[in-house]
Amino acid sequence: MTEIAHYIDGARIAGTSGRSQPVYNPATGEAEKAVALASPEEGGRAVASAKAAWTTWSKTPALRRARILDRFKMILWERGDQLAEAISAEHGKTHDDALGEVTRGLEVVEFAVGAPHLLKGEITENVGTAVDSHSLRQPLGVVAGITPFNFPAMVPMWMFPVALACGNTFILKPSERDPSASLLIAEWLTEAGLPAGVFNVVQGDKEAVDTLLTHPDVKAISFVGSTPIAKYIYETGTKNGKRVQALGGAKNHMVILPDADLDMAANALMGAAYGSAGERCMAISVAVPVTDKVADALIKRLVPKIEALKVGPAADPSSEMGPVVTRAAQEKILGLINRGEQEGARIVVDGRGFTPPQGYENGFFVGPTLIDNVTPDMTVWKEEIFGP
Repeated sequence: MTEIAHYIDGARIAGTSGRSQPVYNPATGEAEKAVALASPEEGGRAVASAKAAWTTWSKTPALRRARILDRFKMILWERGDQLAEAISAEHGKTHDDALGEVTRGLEVVEFAVGAPHLLKGEITENVGTAVDSHSLRQPLGVVAGITPFNFPAMVPMWMFPVALACGNTFILKPSERDPSASLLIAEWLTEAGLPAGVFNVVQGDKEAVDTLLTHPDVKAISFVGSTPIAKYIYETGTKNGKRVQALGGAKNHMVILPDADLDMAANALMGAAYGSAGERCMAISVAVPVTDKVADALIKRLVPKIEALKVGPAADPSSEMGPVVTRAAQEKILGLINRGEQEGARIVVDGRGFTPPQGYENGFFVGPTLIDNVTPDMTVWKEEIFGP
């Protein structure tokens, strides 16, 4: 079985901790790879590499840093399909969804290429008698990103392009559920001319996270994930003197007023609720029609669209929605549908009995589901389901 390695000091480095975990193809349910789980020593090695590289990288002119990111941007344009295929194989989302996230991430790289203009300081003369004021923007040091499974390319690209453009060095700790995209990104950055050690990847679980949160040479942490973990990241990171940005979960609502265009609302909900199998922190999981009349009319429009949605593996170009990421996620989603029914909600379209395509019977599929008569005291109203 192929082991997915770390990327430290400009090269893939096999894990030495003796710990690993399987990486599944969600469409088949089979473990096709294993990912190394870093020890504190391996995490420390990545930090040491980034710290050593920062000495030179922080003094590299901003325009030269931007040129490297511009070359990386062109590699992404040319090889976006390759990155999307790696995402689909481990996350399960369709190729179009995966390519869409690559494109959104690439837009941040484009922004970072313009950073030299934004990094200019300011001079204000005579703020006081014989006093001038100068403001400078200086790199912080080694910074780290801890990213979720649902956007293994886009969320890292929210973070590292701007961090690198500003003269920081970066350590990425991707999700262990779909880690291969991180290695492609690291190798393409090296190909674009990024010096060794400026961008490192540490594969791992909580042990790797805790290493980054407590290491004295890591100056700042960015995180995207669930709310309980976001709180842990924020509390632990700040307690250890780090700047922390921790983004948690969400429960998003769409309010549909009586004068709304219901055809447009139904089309918007199809993408917002079922795109990427609902595994988006900005998914619209609750529609709130104002009056029963609007609700009934909206359901009438939604049901045929939901029933016609083509669910299947990313390998099938006609698939409009893929599986969810793990067996545990599948079981959690099915359990929440059961809970909604037990609490009195009506299952209008039931995804629990979905039959996967032939050859994919063991995949982590959940059919698109529509639940009506939901009240604010129900679990399906309050909890982020993260499913279709």
